[in-house]
Amino acid sequence: MKKTTLFTSMAFAFIMLLSFNTNAQKFKDLDKSPMDAAAFPADYKNAEKLIKIVYSRPQLKGREVSKLAKNGEVWRTGANEAPELTLYTDMKLGDTTIKAGTYSFYVIPGEKEWTAIISTDVNVWGSYFYKEENDVARLTVPVSSDDKSLEAFSMAFEKADDGVHLHLGWGTTRVAVPFTK
Repeated sequence: MKKTTLFTSMAFAFIMLLSFNTNAQKFKDLDKSPMDAAAFPADYKNAEKLIKIVYSRPQLKGREVSKLAKNGEVWRTGANEAPELTLYTDMKLGDTTIKAGTYSFYVIPGEKEWTAIISTDVNVWGSYFYKEENDVARLTVPVSSDDKSLEAFSMAFEKADDGVHLHLGWGTTRVAVPFTK
């Protein structure tokens, strides 16, 4: 009798174990435009961050930057959600002081210059819901080019004498957006 009860208990436990595995979480494949982040300072030894941006990185895949980030149109600056820019201290974009907090970061590409936009909108998909009345600051910056082509859209911060510059690069297009203290 004890052997039958033990066998029944073990069989029940084994069936329960199998049923948990068959109902395991299904995970999606890797996103075609994976999320990334850039921060300044970039090292994690320094907990005193000044600025951070979280964005998605689309790939060119044989396409032209100007077809994906169209001149004269608000672009979400990457893929998927509009990038979230977090300032850990008050900073300036041009002459406009931006209070510490989290914002969306958009751009309007152009042939010779791009307009960087900081908006109070957060948690928004793309630039579909962009509202100019929610802009906190705008700054027009020159565009340059590089011999090296970047397949994936990229952002990086660099220390500057008066603050930090947010560098945007895709294909051979390069843009630097200065944030000052």
